Amino acid sequence: MQTGHSSTEEETYKVRKLEITDKKKGFISLLQQLTVCDSISDEAFEERFREITKYGDDHLICVVEDKNSGRIVATGSVFIERKFIRNCGKAGHIEDVVVDSSVRGKHLGTKIIEYMSDHARSVGCYKVILDCSSENKPFYERCGFKQKEVQMVKYFV
Repeated sequence: MQTGHSSTEEETYKVRKLEITDKKKGFISLLQQLTVCDSISDEAFEERFREITKYGDDHLICVVEDKNSGRIVATGSVFIERKFIRNCGKAGHIEDVVVDSSVRGKHLGTKIIEYMSDHARSVGCYKVILDCSSENKPFYERCGFKQKEVQMVKYFV
């Protein structure tokens, strides 16, 4: 099947799970392109990484590393909610999707979304959901999502 992506580009940008060394590859600065994300110490990063790792397949953070530069250029996370409804079903929640501004247009966001959606399906989720801005709605629709309901939020800090 033709994807329109060169094999060189496929090798340069591969989706994988977050690794403990990714902080040094620009993971936090990438998140800062998405939202408020203060710099954190190596110790704090390692502590949070180990905490998330304990959740196994129920919390996946994936990244795309540019093999040429060694930098993390895209990321997203999905966590799995275990429910009583839908026959004790599971739902995937996608969060924190961002592609570095220098590599947008290379379909890395699509790769991240497909990777997380495949993960959610593989662990038995009946759906995967996310919140996005109006500006990003067309992108997620191209990824197979459709608008449903209204997002609400209550911040504590």
